[in-house]
Amino acid sequence: MKKTLIALAALGTLAGSAFAQSSVTIYGVLDASVESVKGDKTVTRISSDNLATSRLGFKGVEDLGGGLKGKFVLEHNVKVDTGAQGNSARLWDRAAWVGVEGGFGELRLGRQDSSIGLLAGNTNILGAQAYDDFKIAKTFAGDVYRRTDNAITYLLPKLADGLTAELQYSTAVGSSSTAGTEAPNDIGRTYGANLQYAAGPFALGLGYIHVKIDTANSATNTASTTVDERDEGVLVFGSYDFGAAKLTAYYNQDDRSTDDDKRDLYGIKVGVPFGAFTLQAGVSKVKNVDFVKDADATIVALKGVYTLSKRTAVYALATHVSNDNASRLGIVAPTANDKNTHGIALGLRHSF
Repeated sequence: MKKTLIALAALGTLAGSAFAQSSVTIYGVLDASVESVKGDKTVTRISSDNLATSRLGFKGVEDLGGGLKGKFVLEHNVKVDTGAQGNSARLWDRAAWVGVEGGFGELRLGRQDSSIGLLAGNTNILGAQAYDDFKIAKTFAGDVYRRTDNAITYLLPKLADGLTAELQYSTAVGSSSTAGTEAPNDIGRTYGANLQYAAGPFALGLGYIHVKIDTANSATNTASTTVDERDEGVLVFGSYDFGAAKLTAYYNQDDRSTDDDKRDLYGIKVGVPFGAFTLQAGVSKVKNVDFVKDADATIVALKGVYTLSKRTAVYALATHVSNDNASRLGIVAPTANDKNTHGIALGLRHSF
């Protein structure tokens, strides 16, 4: 009997130790607002994701011993306004990756933020939501290549205090491939990198992405003849928090080999805290919208966020888009050429 009790106690200790070495966290964000958007028409509605993307996520970590950790993240976008899943038909559209971390750094495999999407999507610095210029201008960082399928991402070990870097390669970014086949317009291999530095009030970031498209020449209809196309994106930003105000400046350039002109986005943001309330104002310029020469737009945005608690905040957004010449940018949907558009939203965000 005594031996049996000792054995049970040992098993309980081992089970408790194993449980303590691994953990799974369920987390999420719910964001909904009342908005009015004026484009070709004026639409008033309940909307989701205007301050932060609503999501449900699972993340886990396991201590493998010897300084190694196994990790995973599954994250799904949900629409609070309708209860539907996100804009994609996939279930885990925001993230689905597994990785290992150790003294060598961290290696992740699966769907995840792209090298430049990681920078643009940082709401504390830039932002890629519906009322943000990176999304409105359809930049590679904030829209087209916001995330990457089939990605291999290597996060370098600590280089210096505040300095982080990652390298990324993907066998296929696009989502149109099925059952081992690729549609002619499927986005192919991609590689990218980013570097970030944060020390005290100062932050700096640099990101790059290169996407290659290999398609058969439809004119000759010969598989041996290919047309090599590539998209390249560069994003750089810098910010400094003076205490009374935080200043952020940024520049983004998208280059598409099929077009003669490059698309440029550059802007500045100023955030001023008033206790639990933060007011941010920003202005940016988009040159050669949709890679059309002299199709320009100016975007002015205001954002006010009042923090009710650690998890809950109310907010107000107002963005105005001035289109020039052939530009037709709009919030959520494009508008007619050479037409001004705007949107306002009042909402609530809760995280858990």
